[in-house]
Amino acid sequence: MSAAHVPGPGANVAERRKELGLSQVALARRAGVSVSLLSKIEVGNRALTQGVGASLARAMNLTLDELLGSTPEANLNELNWAIRRFDIPGEPPERPETLQREVDELNQLRWNTELSKVLQRLPGVLTRVTNYAHLIEEPKAWGLVADAYGVVYWLAARHRWMYLAELATLKQRMAADRADPVTAIVAARDDAGTFLNSGDFSGGLAIVDRAIVRAESTLTGRDRAFGLGVLHLRGLTLAGRLKDKQSTRRHVDAAWRMVGEIPEEMARHGMQFGPEQTATHVISTASDMEQHRSALETGEQLIRSGMTLPANRVAPVHMNLGRSQLALGDQDATLESLEKVWATSPEMAAVHPTSLELTRVLVSLHKRSNERLTRIAQRAGIAL
Repeated sequence: MSAAHVPGPGANVAERRKELGLSQVALARRAGVSVSLLSKIEVGNRALTQGVGASLARAMNLTLDELLGSTPEANLNELNWAIRRFDIPGEPPERPETLQREVDELNQLRWNTELSKVLQRLPGVLTRVTNYAHLIEEPKAWGLVADAYGVVYWLAARHRWMYLAELATLKQRMAADRADPVTAIVAARDDAGTFLNSGDFSGGLAIVDRAIVRAESTLTGRDRAFGLGVLHLRGLTLAGRLKDKQSTRRHVDAAWRMVGEIPEEMARHGMQFGPEQTATHVISTASDMEQHRSALETGEQLIRSGMTLPANRVAPVHMNLGRSQLALGDQDATLESLEKVWATSPEMAAVHPTSLELTRVLVSLHKRSNERLTRIAQRAGIAL
């Protein structure tokens, strides 16, 4: 899978606005933002946040993912074939005893942000686990199917292939209903993610709140703490995008209470939960809420403690620190954070809207040649 050559999301705003024949004044009025902010976003002097992006998208009758722009699609024929045959039993796998390991390896590639390898392996793994689940019709087997679809959702969300993301979560929920309560909670978390990706933050919160009620009534012990933990992390992200301080605080406090029951990092069904994972979400949400110094302080504490999280969580930490550094006018620190993103997760850096947007704005703001920034811009496919 080649790196995507998609302009930073803010560059798409002007293009879509002009397609609709809207002036900056008209769009700003519809979206409830200032003309000055909109102008700076379009020319690259300010980064487009997903909260503002969602407002602009609604004003143009678009979803957030449509406004941000998706990456060019790879060849998805094999993956689509495997998904299409969800309800059609096929040839059973020759070695069913290896299926758990195959799904675990998929999730390891996911955590390492090796997007190309994930796409390469997904169709085969998805076909084998689905055929095996039809053969034995046991909850554990359907749990593997749900976990594999969780990887499909993750891959699709990273590229903003939202039709595929929504189809994946539909199949994930269907498989999870035949599995166990924890699997169903993880599926609900991913379902809420499709609302997050499309900019329907309030809809996503409704999904989370409903799943929390379900988790509280069906789970016990560490299962309960884990399930509620991953839901509250999704909830605080959604509430932060809405700038709903009360809901954000409620989810943050609840997540930290669950950390009290799971004081170490715990991984299940491709999800991670624990103190470090919670801190990464607090950093992201603080940046969304424009509490930039708080985001940087939390980030410094997390980094000093020695992060043990995999690349798919470490890279977003540096992206979100970069957002706050840029908002506070520290371009050198932002560039350093971007370099860490590329060093940690080059395939994610090439497609993630935050990475692309930070690069676009730094290129716009820099008035003199900078070899480090030039290298990143070239890798991201952003014109200098």
